[in-house]
Amino acid sequence: MSEATWAALGDDDLLTIRMCDLGLSIEGTELEPRIAMLGAELDARGLKFRPHFWLSDEWFTPDGVPGVAIPFYLAHPRLARLELSQMLEVEGGDPDECLRILRHEAGHAIDNAYQLRSRPTRRRLFGLPTTPYPEYYTPKPYSKSFVQHLDHWYAQSHPDEDFAETFAVWLDPQSMWATRYGGWPAQRKLEYMGRLMRELATRRPQIQSKRQVDPLPRLRKTLGEHYSKKREHYGLDHPNFYDRDLRNLFSDAPEYAKRPSAARFVRKIRKDVRSTVASFTDSYQYTIDQLLQEIIVRCREQNLHLTDSEESTKIDFMVFLTVQTMNYLHSGRHRVAL
Repeated sequence: MSEATWAALGDDDLLTIRMCDLGLSIEGTELEPRIAMLGAELDARGLKFRPHFWLSDEWFTPDGVPGVAIPFYLAHPRLARLELSQMLEVEGGDPDECLRILRHEAGHAIDNAYQLRSRPTRRRLFGLPTTPYPEYYTPKPYSKSFVQHLDHWYAQSHPDEDFAETFAVWLDPQSMWATRYGGWPAQRKLEYMGRLMRELATRRPQIQSKRQVDPLPRLRKTLGEHYSKKREHYGLDHPNFYDRDLRNLFSDAPEYAKRPSAARFVRKIRKDVRSTVASFTDSYQYTIDQLLQEIIVRCREQNLHLTDSEESTKIDFMVFLTVQTMNYLHSGRHRVAL
């Protein structure tokens, strides 16, 4: 099937297409200038190393490979719209966000290229690379031992992610890390990164393989299968710990029976509050949307109705959702999906 044909399909039909049949490449897309900008930043730091890039199903840098896989949806606007409809956001869709992720993945790639995991100082500062990757992690949002580059306090998820995030902050010409992280334990990691990269600037990488892992032309799963698995991964379980607060917002008392239904009201404001609270709490929109769906069900099951105007209730509901998300975040129940 030609690109022009599948790009004209509706979502339901597009989801039946196999990923290997998309026929995409990085060349000629918006990814090219973003990769070039990363190269310019590496140049500015005196680094000759360049990772290689290919399209796959997600962002990742395989162990032992000095290269970066970029998600397929960034290579075509129709697929970016599909990603948005399926996951409610497009990771890396914004040029600045894309560059942040490229810096991070370049940190993994240079780690692989020079086999830096074996270095004692790297292991002492960042932790053992052999630590098993968790499926989920519980961040400490106010820790000063880690830099803050990607969302969700990603440096805290694993020692290798801490290294890649520290590299990204060190590389970013706008980070002003010496000022922002001055006096933090994370400052020692950044200073080490500077020394390490100066040492590597004149050295050839030990690993120069151009191997690609799970390149798009070899992925035979359909887009529908891909998104079904991806939604399952990010749709985390939320314990039902908000019923009492819901009854402070809404009521099942007979005198409010003719007022608007709480379930219908939450559905009406769902998209707006989802994006706003995700921004406030640094959470995935898809995860918050799952919580909102549970709230809608609970409102319907308890036959709750508004007790005040929609304008006033929307403000109160936004506060309620933010508080519940932050309580979840700091209670130890919060887990961020890797």
